Amino acid sequence: MIERSSERVKRATSNVKREASNKKSRSRRSLPPSEPIKKTIGLLQERSLHAALKKWYAQPGDELEVPLDGFHIDIVRGDLLIEIQTRNFFALKKKLPKLLEQRRLRLVHPIAQEKWLVRVAADGITEISRRRSPKRGTFHDIFDELVHIPQLLAHPNFSLDILLIRQEEIRRVRSTNEKPAKRTRFFREWDRHDHRLGQVIDSRLIQSLADLRAFLPTNLPAPFTNRDLARALGGPYSRAQSMTYVMRQIGILEMVGKRGRSLLYIPKRNGS
Repeated sequence: MIERSSERVKRATSNVKREASNKKSRSRRSLPPSEPIKKTIGLLQERSLHAALKKWYAQPGDELEVPLDGFHIDIVRGDLLIEIQTRNFFALKKKLPKLLEQRRLRLVHPIAQEKWLVRVAADGITEISRRRSPKRGTFHDIFDELVHIPQLLAHPNFSLDILLIRQEEIRRVRSTNEKPAKRTRFFREWDRHDHRLGQVIDSRLIQSLADLRAFLPTNLPAPFTNRDLARALGGPYSRAQSMTYVMRQIGILEMVGKRGRSLLYIPKRNGS
C-alpha cells in the first residue's frame, strides 16, 4: 500500500511539472518578437551643458546631430566636423582617429573659470541655496584631458577650441530613503544632478604645435623641472606633469637629464 501511494504521489508531481512547463512554453510563444535595442544619441540623453554649448557654438547653415561613419557628430559646418566634449577625452580615443583620416575635426571643450554650486530640493527645481566655488579653472587645465589623446594634437586635420565658462553645478538633495546615485567615499545628502551654462567668458583656439608651445611660461629656467613649471604657472604639480608629458609626446619638449630625482626638460628647437 505504501509503495502504491508513493507511486501515485510521484505521478501526480510529474503531471504538475509537465503542465507548468507547457504553460511556460505557451506563454513564451505568445510573446511578440522583441525589437533590437537601438543605440542612439538623442536629445533626451543630452545634458544641459552640452546642449547649451552646442546651441551657442552653432552658426546659421550648420547641421546638428549628423550620423557619420557609425558616430553622431554634434555640428557639421561644411567640411568641418565639430565635437563638443565636456569631459573624459579617453572616450574619444577610437572615435577621433577614424574621423580624422579624411576630414577636418575641431574638438570643443569647456573649462569652468567660475562655478556656482546650486543646491535644489528632491524635485530638481526648487532652489535651496547657492554659493560660488573657490576653484577657478584656467586654459592650462586642458592638459589634464590631453594626456589621453596627445598624438592627435599633431594631426594636420585636428584643432581644439578651449572655452572658459561660467557654469552652475546643480546638486539635488535626495528624498528620504532614496539611495545615492553614485557611491562616494564620504556620505553626502545630495547627488550631482546637472551642469548648466551661464556664460562663455573667453576662448582659445589651438591649430598648431606653436599654439600649444605658447602655454609654456616665458620665465622658465633652462633646463627646468616639473616643480619649476608648477611654480611658474602657480598651479598644482600634477598639472605640470600633464603638460610635460603631452609636450614630450608631440615633440615640443625633450628630456635632457636629471637633477636629483627630478627630470629636466628643454624646448626642442623644431618643436613648433
